[in-house]
Amino acid sequence: MASSNGFSMKPHAVCLPAPTQSHIGAMLKLAKLLHHRGLCITFVNTEFNHRRLLEARGSSFLQDLPAGFQFVEIPDGLPSSKANATQSVVSLCESAKLYMGAPFYALIEDLNKRASSGSGFPPVSCIVADGLMTFSAYPASEKFGIPVVNLWTIPACALMGLLHYPKLKEKGLTPLKGMTNMRLHDMPSFFRTTDPDDFVFHFMMDTTARFDKASATIIHTFEPLEADVLSALSSMFSRTVYAIGPFQLLIDRILENGNHLKHMGCSLWKEDVECLEWLDSQKPESVLYINFGSITFLTSQQLVEFAMGIANSKHPFLWIIRPDLVDGDTAVLPPEFTNETKGRAFITEWCPQEEVLNHPSVGGFLTHCGWNSVIESLSAEVPMLCWPYFADQQTICKYACTDWEVGLEIGSDVNQDEVERLVKELIEGEKGKQMKKRATEWKRLAFMATREEGSSSTNLGEIISYIISK
Repeated sequence: MASSNGFSMKPHAVCLPAPTQSHIGAMLKLAKLLHHRGLCITFVNTEFNHRRLLEARGSSFLQDLPAGFQFVEIPDGLPSSKANATQSVVSLCESAKLYMGAPFYALIEDLNKRASSGSGFPPVSCIVADGLMTFSAYPASEKFGIPVVNLWTIPACALMGLLHYPKLKEKGLTPLKGMTNMRLHDMPSFFRTTDPDDFVFHFMMDTTARFDKASATIIHTFEPLEADVLSALSSMFSRTVYAIGPFQLLIDRILENGNHLKHMGCSLWKEDVECLEWLDSQKPESVLYINFGSITFLTSQQLVEFAMGIANSKHPFLWIIRPDLVDGDTAVLPPEFTNETKGRAFITEWCPQEEVLNHPSVGGFLTHCGWNSVIESLSAEVPMLCWPYFADQQTICKYACTDWEVGLEIGSDVNQDEVERLVKELIEGEKGKQMKKRATEWKRLAFMATREEGSSSTNLGEIISYIISK
């Protein structure tokens, strides 16, 4: 049966990200790469996030999509909300496990019905699901006989930490295969609960227990960065594990500037591009960029301690302060902070982060150690101050500071004197210079991995060949 749209012979991948900003962003980058290699793409957002996306980027966002690329939305089963903020982690885990499977199943059924009538994309040939969305993806996969490729938007070290949760539960701390010098503090934080029925802990355990059910697994990393952990993962499972990344470097290499997809973002907040003009006025490598991501919350006191430490460092800075950054309250900066930083501060609610990190004026990044932020920082050769908040961020912080030697950790109990000292060390100190050299080396290795014959490019070609073969 031939389709009038010319897509009938193409593979059709349905991309299902976990419904948070960083996971959507990573999945969209992978979707761009797959589309560039000839796949039709259906990108699935929740209704809640689809509304936020259109509000942030404008209704014209969907009008210039290239042929063979479409966005669709499904309900997440959670109470309706008009909030412009990330839903709670517990609620999102409940949604992924309990509520989204049925609407996703109905979506796959509808896409295939439209394909059979000749009025839509070709039949679905593959589901590319975030590793946290297996409960939503597998019912449809099993019913319709469609293979699942999992994308883990966290590094291999964090995934390995999650895979050790059953051992932590059954036996206590045991030797952690593929990981060295790990403390409990460095493990993904969900196991830190006194509740034996903690939903998120069991969600993570149950999710990683299904790791080997996927036909193939992609991890957003690159082989030189995590060679030992990737080797250990590959030896543990029967399925192939593909390290593909950094996604953005691959996109920059293969998508032409005139390609609309190359520059299409998916920010759920409106980005303030005026900060780029402000950065133009600053000296090279002089600015501290501060962004705690889309889920991290500060207390009012932590906000003050960070603010005064940053102010007392005397360095210029660009600080992203989301409207909901202070949990349950408004983010209010002390008057002395405003007076002290006049003329050397730019504060806004959201920004185009990769453009900021790649700006020559940025000399350091104060981050919560979310993986998107860290791999973007490595790709831009920017050293980091690390303040991990929860989840895999503790593990990423350990590797950034100890193994990759590109970060300095700020204690969980934020103290303005420590913040001041570490900002100065990062921007002007000897340790900061050493971390800059290491960051430059990691960027070189990332660049090598994404060249035509590099490991990430080769792995991308193999996963596409696998999808096409199915």
